[in-house]
Amino acid sequence: MNLEITLAQSVAEAIKQLYGAEVSTEKIQLQKTRKEFEGDFTLVVFPFLALSKKRPEETAQEIGEQLKNSLPIISSFNVVKGFLNLAIAPSYWVELLKHIDSTEKWGTIPVTEASPLVMVEYSSPNTNKPLHLGHIRNNLLGYALSNIIAANGNKVVKTNIVNDRGIHICKSMLAWQKWGNGETPASSGKKGDHLIGDYYVAFDKHYKAELSELMEKGLSKEEAEAASPLMAEAREMLVKWEAGDKEVRALWEQMNGWVYEGFDETYKRLGVDFDKIYYESDTYLVGKETVLGGLEKGIFYRREDESVWADLTGDGLDEKLLLRSDGTSVYMTQDIGTAQLRFRDYPIDKMVYVVGNEQNYHFQVLSLLLDKLGFSWGKGLVHFSYGMVELPEGKMKSREGTVVDADDLMDEMINTARETSEELGGKLSDLSAEEKAEINRIIGLGALKYFMLKVDARRNMLFNPKESIDFNGNTGPFIQYTYARTRSIGRKAAEAGAKTAFTAPESISEKECNIIRMLNEFPAVVRQAGTDYSPSGIANYAYELAREYNQFYHDYSILREENEETKAFRLLLTDNVGKVIKTAMNLLGIEVPERM
Repeated sequence: MNLEITLAQSVAEAIKQLYGAEVSTEKIQLQKTRKEFEGDFTLVVFPFLALSKKRPEETAQEIGEQLKNSLPIISSFNVVKGFLNLAIAPSYWVELLKHIDSTEKWGTIPVTEASPLVMVEYSSPNTNKPLHLGHIRNNLLGYALSNIIAANGNKVVKTNIVNDRGIHICKSMLAWQKWGNGETPASSGKKGDHLIGDYYVAFDKHYKAELSELMEKGLSKEEAEAASPLMAEAREMLVKWEAGDKEVRALWEQMNGWVYEGFDETYKRLGVDFDKIYYESDTYLVGKETVLGGLEKGIFYRREDESVWADLTGDGLDEKLLLRSDGTSVYMTQDIGTAQLRFRDYPIDKMVYVVGNEQNYHFQVLSLLLDKLGFSWGKGLVHFSYGMVELPEGKMKSREGTVVDADDLMDEMINTARETSEELGGKLSDLSAEEKAEINRIIGLGALKYFMLKVDARRNMLFNPKESIDFNGNTGPFIQYTYARTRSIGRKAAEAGAKTAFTAPESISEKECNIIRMLNEFPAVVRQAGTDYSPSGIANYAYELAREYNQFYHDYSILREENEETKAFRLLLTDNVGKVIKTAMNLLGIEVPERM
């Protein structure tokens, strides 16, 4: 039951009847009628003037009369210059509501065996620090994007690449070796990722002190960095790791194990998951072998210091380091290897990387390198580039310990939800402490997720916890409250034994028609969000629907409506508003409580 397709086909038939010409439905421009005009859909008639050989107003009038006579769902029409505004009969909207109600997963396309396979990479943490605010935006965008792609009829594999090796990991390991005194998560009472993050900060603190001492002796900053014994030890540890040194590898496995336990706890709490996790320690050698193979084929070249480079100047870029002079790998080498392993493991039709916009150049280079290496999927990679999250205090720096920790932020959001609920007058007073805690968790995390996702992902954003949890305006709690309201109305109607089946009421209001129009738009919103890779499109649709329903709720009676047919209709409308809000929010990875 696609109204736009029905209208387009009817317009094509009307033109054939009036002017004896065949017109493709693709050339028929139908738009939502602007609010200042009466109607539901507007037809642009200018493309048909060559067929009618008449003025725009006369052409629109003729087409309007033909449509009204041939299509019962059109109740009236009006002409504004070269635009034909068509009003749809209320009875059609009622039937459409019944159709939406009978479609269990309204708005989504089912996955079949023939569906394309899309892999989405997100999170990509380093094992030298806990997840922070920037990771939260990445994880939420990646998870929501995966859901939206799946809702558009694709098979989806959610994947993560863990950066578990490299100089930054060795810094934490070396710091723990030097100053840890055998400390463990169990002995310290800290999550493993937090514990290791503390040692990453400790390394930076000692490194800076060492640089200061060297610079006081007359060395420049660059000379001090080159002469730093601490950094030399970290580099030596990396070389030993790559050589398979047993002692270094054992320490690495122990410390990474602590971190993974911490990550898993954070992911579970944030409500994101993965189908497959790759580790840089497994993929970098594949990339290294591929780069060396490319060197033999003349795709890359070796410099005098034994480092390996790609010359991309002919592609309008610069030269890119692929292997250092000591033979160790860089991120690009790892990404080449990871891409190969993924396409070896899965019959991927499309690969989407969810990575911040500071890596735009990196993925431009990766796509080129994979293409040069002969991998057909190289040019088809999608970099879902998003902006950074900033705070009122400014940017975050992991090595200085000034990040906003993901776990701490989630605690803060849940506490803020609890405080806000209490300030609003104890609507949850009859619930147990456990039930209250669960609802506050849903509200707090919903506020966080929605605030992150409602903004165009390409933009940098300023995160404001207090603003995000407001129960009014374009926020997660406002939408969650609207859903809870629809559920409350449904429960009260069931308790009162209200009639649910109905025949179409004699008339329905413009506000009710508009809500059904919005419900009807949901599939198109999901399609567009999938095409544009835009979770914000879903988020802002959910807000507009919630706002429209709340205006209706305040203007019209539902449970107190005396006409039983009208009451049954409004209950069905309410139930389906709740159904679509829940679907939309779930696509974003946001839970909705049954009561608030």
